[in-house]
Amino acid sequence: MNRRRRSHAVIASQHGFTLLELLIAISIVAALLAIAFGGLRVGLAAWRQGEDRAEAHQHVRGVTHALARVLSGAYPYTASRAEAPDPQILFKGEEHRVEVVTQSPPTPFALPIAFAAVVIERTDGEPSGLVVKQRPMPNRDPFTEAVTVLQDPTVTDLTFGYLDEEGAWQTTWDGAESKSLPRAIRLSVTANIGGRSQALPPFTISLHVVTP
Repeated sequence: MNRRRRSHAVIASQHGFTLLELLIAISIVAALLAIAFGGLRVGLAAWRQGEDRAEAHQHVRGVTHALARVLSGAYPYTASRAEAPDPQILFKGEEHRVEVVTQSPPTPFALPIAFAAVVIERTDGEPSGLVVKQRPMPNRDPFTEAVTVLQDPTVTDLTFGYLDEEGAWQTTWDGAESKSLPRAIRLSVTANIGGRSQALPPFTISLHVVTP
């Protein structure tokens, strides 16, 4: 009798897993796969966000450095504006716009030119965003007739500040009134790329003030 029971037990053990055991094993494997794929999705999302953040940061950095290069070449160029026949230093700075004559134009001209009138501004019209214009010097109406050479609709904020002789920052600067350039220009750029807003700390550009 005992031999018969043992033989039945051996036969049952050789039949493999029961249906209930298989269902439990499949459930465990499915749960582990769900956890693994969930972690993978989170990791991929974090990686994409990191890539987007790096791309936005690099874009704002590139725009800031390109504008800083133009402003660093500022020169106290003396000439007359259309509405003012008397010669004056052609520099006018506002909070979101600057008119400057520079030795470092945003884009090269067909022929070598020593000076270029440049307008840098943030507009809400058409086109919106950052707009950069330039015109070779000497020329009449250098700023009003300047041609657009760069547009960047991702720039949502562009702010300038101007350092005076006493070390105080001003929101405006008129070269005709001050008869000089500011000691430095502070530049702040904010851009929105892919729904992500990115800004750098204010960037200060020292100007080599020389007598025209």
